Amino acid sequence: MSVRVLLLVILAVPAIVLGAAYATGAKIPVPEWGRDYVLRFLLNPEDEPLVLPDIVGPDDPSRPLVVIDAGHGGRDPGSVARLGSGAEVLEKELVLQLALALRDTLVEEGGIRVALTREDDAIVVLADRPEIARQLGADLFISIHADSAGENSSVAGASIYTLSTEASSEAAARFAERENAADELNGITIDGQSEEVSAILVELSQQRTQDEATEFAALIEREGEGRIAFHPQARRSAELAVLRAPDVPGVLFESGFVTNDADRARLMTEEGRGEYAAVLARAIRVYFARRAEP
Repeated sequence: MSVRVLLLVILAVPAIVLGAAYATGAKIPVPEWGRDYVLRFLLNPEDEPLVLPDIVGPDDPSRPLVVIDAGHGGRDPGSVARLGSGAEVLEKELVLQLALALRDTLVEEGGIRVALTREDDAIVVLADRPEIARQLGADLFISIHADSAGENSSVAGASIYTLSTEASSEAAARFAERENAADELNGITIDGQSEEVSAILVELSQQRTQDEATEFAALIEREGEGRIAFHPQARRSAELAVLRAPDVPGVLFESGFVTNDADRARLMTEEGRGEYAAVLARAIRVYFARRAEP
């Protein structure tokens, strides 16, 4: 059968059926619109809503809210130190314990509400970390990490990062590249985040928000002087994805190097973590006290 004949048959059959129905007065059932006749497809399904963490502290929404982010987690251990005994010390575990210590210190002292992006070894998508702070309406965001210097165990000290499109040093740029790849280590793929969007996100970090983040970083350095060991270059900046909340001042606190014996010892003991927590809590309180001034 030729294509032309086939087309004539396809077009003629409905016409013959309708003509016969009209001649005999028969009715042809038609499916009701909006039911089985129309199939609906969700072409651009929205992302699943974030499961926001609980807020602890005063039951008063007027009190300032801090979101503490323990870096890494899940299949991503972060920096790793391998001890002579063969044991491994994982950044994700150390920073979680430090985040919990800071939360407990703030709650015990009162007056400040606190939420954690993770309270266990959960996987938290990198982009969700600052987004949790935004959706909770946080007044401050602090992401806690620990670094590695590979075989160079002499490199030590804490540092504080703020957001910038230009890294403050080559080391800061390498650190940002490594931290921004956290989702890859957890096997998570985030599509649709083009370089143009990334640039816009950085530009949206309003000057006021960045000024406040810089002020908070300076307070950590001031309150920690003589109490915790800082890296010679304590204040740094880099294009860190975790700090891209345009309306929440945030810093990344690099608590030290897991590859350094002294830094690691402080982070592995309750006393050492307590000292870090006390310094950070004091900086947070001074920061909010300044915001409350008339």
